[in-house]
Amino acid sequence: MYHKVEICGVDTAKLPNLSMKEKVALFERMEAGDESARGEFINGNLRLVLSIVKKFNNRTNNLDDVFQIGCVGLIKALDNFDHSHGVQFSTYAVPMIIGEIKRYLRDNTAMRVSRSVRDIAVKVLHAKERFMHDHNREPSCEELAKIIGVTKEEINNAVDSVSAPVSLYEPLFHENGDRAVVADQIRDEKNIDENWANNVSLELAIDNLGQRERNIVNLRYFEGKTQMEVAEEVGISQAQVSRLEKAALKQMKKRF
Repeated sequence: MYHKVEICGVDTAKLPNLSMKEKVALFERMEAGDESARGEFINGNLRLVLSIVKKFNNRTNNLDDVFQIGCVGLIKALDNFDHSHGVQFSTYAVPMIIGEIKRYLRDNTAMRVSRSVRDIAVKVLHAKERFMHDHNREPSCEELAKIIGVTKEEINNAVDSVSAPVSLYEPLFHENGDRAVVADQIRDEKNIDENWANNVSLELAIDNLGQRERNIVNLRYFEGKTQMEVAEEVGISQAQVSRLEKAALKQMKKRF
């Protein structure tokens, strides 16, 4: 599931993987004032950060920095997490880590657009949404120019400024304390945060299975083999494969 990658001088292949029992024990030690338990818990969850960082490898060339920012998100999640609520730490931590990384990428993009142009661009987006809601059609450039009170050329320039290759995390404008980026105006049906969080949770659930159960799940659901084919490859009966598969899915469902 994980490959050897060195990030920030850390050999990720050697990162520990804490069981649920070990996490609970560490939380109890932290509550009792054991400072060393905090470090053990953070180190034991670096695989979680690594899983999330991999999702951003096409957005930056500096994974070391992203990994460090992810660790900041992990620490913030730990500082605000209450394990007494019965929620999995990973369920709570993943959105916080993703948010921390997104903020970093948004604030450290190399591409810049003037604030006045960004203001026009976001006003165009909002005006277009309102017009389509009221008239059930897209407005023309002339209609948008009249609504916003600018020229067609200014609208074209503003729209171009927020089109590719402008970063999706480039801030568009600041107004009354609110901040908007291009990504806030675009819906990505494939790479939404919920999918990323689910993928990370699935990887962690599989990683916590025993070696044989993990192998069976991989053969059945990632390689598409039948139970009979799995039984022949693993060297057990089809009935045993069926029992082990059901037990593994039940364990994964509980953790997921």
